Amino acid sequence: MPTIQKAFKVTLIVTHSQEVLINKTIGCARFVYNRFLALRKELYSTEQKNLNYNACSQQLTLLKKEIEWLKEVDKFALQNSLKNLETAYKNFFSDNQKTKGKKGVGFPKFKKKHGCKQSYKTNLTNGNIQLIENRLKLPKLGWVRFHKSQNIEGKLVNVTLIRTSSGKYIASILCETEIEKHSQVTQNIGLDLGIKSYLVTSNGEIVDNPKYYRTQKRKLRKAHKKLSRTVKGSSNRVKAKIKLARSCVRITNLRDDFLHKLSTRLIKENSIICIEDLRVANMVKNRKLAISISDTSWTKFVTMLEYKALWHDRIVQKVGIFYPSSQTCNHCGFINPLVKDLKLREWSCPGCNSYNLRDNNAALNILGEGLRLMSQCGGRVSRHKAPGVAAVGIPEALNACEELVSPGAIQAEIVEAGITRL
Repeated sequence: MPTIQKAFKVTLIVTHSQEVLINKTIGCARFVYNRFLALRKELYSTEQKNLNYNACSQQLTLLKKEIEWLKEVDKFALQNSLKNLETAYKNFFSDNQKTKGKKGVGFPKFKKKHGCKQSYKTNLTNGNIQLIENRLKLPKLGWVRFHKSQNIEGKLVNVTLIRTSSGKYIASILCETEIEKHSQVTQNIGLDLGIKSYLVTSNGEIVDNPKYYRTQKRKLRKAHKKLSRTVKGSSNRVKAKIKLARSCVRITNLRDDFLHKLSTRLIKENSIICIEDLRVANMVKNRKLAISISDTSWTKFVTMLEYKALWHDRIVQKVGIFYPSSQTCNHCGFINPLVKDLKLREWSCPGCNSYNLRDNNAALNILGEGLRLMSQCGGRVSRHKAPGVAAVGIPEALNACEELVSPGAIQAEIVEAGITRL
């Protein structure tokens, strides 16, 4: 069985002293990040020089001698804060080398004290992190109890402690663990993502859109009203903020549970999953559909499919954004421009008189186009053969033509079958 890195999230049950120390550590990590960000900006503006991670780490050692309260917290939290700053700079410079005019990650910004998720990371060294049943040992904190909702297996790597906006403390435990792969299957499927129905498959299955934000919108509005009527700085305002945050967390948890169950089932039942390469950032600019599109979390769903495909030797093939999947008849290939209207849910093809349901027709076309892209190089999986098209799946070696050489059972069956749609 292959070894992967997998994170397990658990909710901590902290004492008052542990809560104070966690908050102090988060504050110190934020202080170090902001201080060295300001130092690097000032140094560059005055002397046109930059500090790397090693130089910042040396100055952090001297800073601890000046500021005593930095010694009270976990040293790994401060070091990882500097590593995060270094990563932010690298991402900014690497992003500048890409196509101009596109929105990138931007220059590193100062961390805020309020209004966002706060966290810090600590690393495993000499047994400073241990796990026994429902107890977790962490540097400086000692043993902390947590709600055990799943078995945590594997070799510990690091732990990230998160303080959510709802006031809860969550530990994300990263482990190197072995994963048991799903059994090999031969079924291929195409997915058409939508708003009315969350997705329609090429097999005709329709998965309803749960619309968790829409269903919880009344409770959210009530929580927002209650918060707006409280006095700033009062204890009732703090309670109202926590209640509003818990309502938002509930929506996120319900949506994540739905996406995990759906993506796991699709990966388990299919060997090749063809899907559109959606540009959600451009789609949400439509003010009439922005809330509904954001509520679907298509990007998160596709991400789940991709990393689960790597775990279980499956393939997720993306189809280009300009491919007219809804307008093309899956029987004769006739392109009907009238189908651009989203209100047209079914139509008869003028070319062959076949009756097409909009979403099911699109799913069949996406499957056919995805398999065609995979078969361009003699049946071998192509990683990048067209702009916006990529295949994610079996982690094999690339040859000189940037082709994914896959001698496994799935690819052999594809070649033998001649790349069929079903």
